[in-house]
Amino acid sequence: MRTVHVSTGKPYDIFIERGLLDKAGEYAKSLSSATRAVLITDTNVAPLYKWRVLNSLSAAGFEVATHVFQAGEESKHLGTIAEMYKTLADSGMTRKDMIVALGGGVCGDMAGFAAATYLRGIDFMQIPTSLLAQVDSSVGGKTGVDLPQGKNLVGAFHQPIAVLIDPDTLNTLPDRFITDGMGEVIKYGCIKDAKFFEFLENENALEHIEDVIETCVSIKRDVVSRDEHEKGERMLLNFGHTLGHAIEKLYDFSGISHGMAVAVGMVMLAKAGEKQGITTEGTADRIAALCKKYSLPTKESFGFEELANAARSDKKSAGDSISLVLLREIGDSFTRKVELDGLEDFIATE
Repeated sequence: MRTVHVSTGKPYDIFIERGLLDKAGEYAKSLSSATRAVLITDTNVAPLYKWRVLNSLSAAGFEVATHVFQAGEESKHLGTIAEMYKTLADSGMTRKDMIVALGGGVCGDMAGFAAATYLRGIDFMQIPTSLLAQVDSSVGGKTGVDLPQGKNLVGAFHQPIAVLIDPDTLNTLPDRFITDGMGEVIKYGCIKDAKFFEFLENENALEHIEDVIETCVSIKRDVVSRDEHEKGERMLLNFGHTLGHAIEKLYDFSGISHGMAVAVGMVMLAKAGEKQGITTEGTADRIAALCKKYSLPTKESFGFEELANAARSDKKSAGDSISLVLLREIGDSFTRKVELDGLEDFIATE
């Protein structure tokens, strides 16, 4: 068992252990006084793991209802949240009861948002089943849904009572979901840990997956503990995301995965930094080579004008400027405000 403690305003632990799905009820009982639980999952995950978690919760004494939504980013909208609210209300949930989110980043984000807003806030526990969710989105308390105008434009900070990570769930993932998660894994090396980046270059991350998960969540834990509500340092976790979200938007949130889009965004911003003379030369090539090693894309066909226009609606914009995360070198990141009118010129490198 590996345990990573998160010292936010509402402290909690991240538990990493193979076979942890079957102990979900035991952990929930020890952490909550709830008598009811709603297990929220999607159509991809439900056939694989729903009954293991449901049986564990029931064995621990919970009265359990389930809510299964259509898998995919396309479901990440307020209509799906309204359906979750209906299940919560029909199940007689009170402020003392809890939600259990079983699935990838989309499930965790939406179930967390439902927990943050139903009855003005109830407990929830994260059980991430994808690599992206295990190394990134399940930790830190960011919840939310998409609008047609952009990704995650509606949301709330709402910390879970615990995160249960069972690496065995990765064994059933199609390769594209492993690739997707590696985009976020590489991000952590880029922004905070040059030695970890070198490890990813020299080793096969998938052969050391528990070490990789623990390293990523520990980095995020440190950042989130110092800046829970993204007023400063936490913004560094968005490296590659401003352009990545713009790419996802241009694909209408259905033609490219989040991790793939972030990979392209990281390479583009490293190139932009090199052009500006603020990023060590060769950094973009190293990031691109590492992305290619893990089957991630490094460029897109959209023009710089299209990307800049799509990025202008990003939630990281403020007034006439937008905050971009840039690198001085691998492992050393910072934020820089760029005028929206000058964003196209800033990112244009060809």
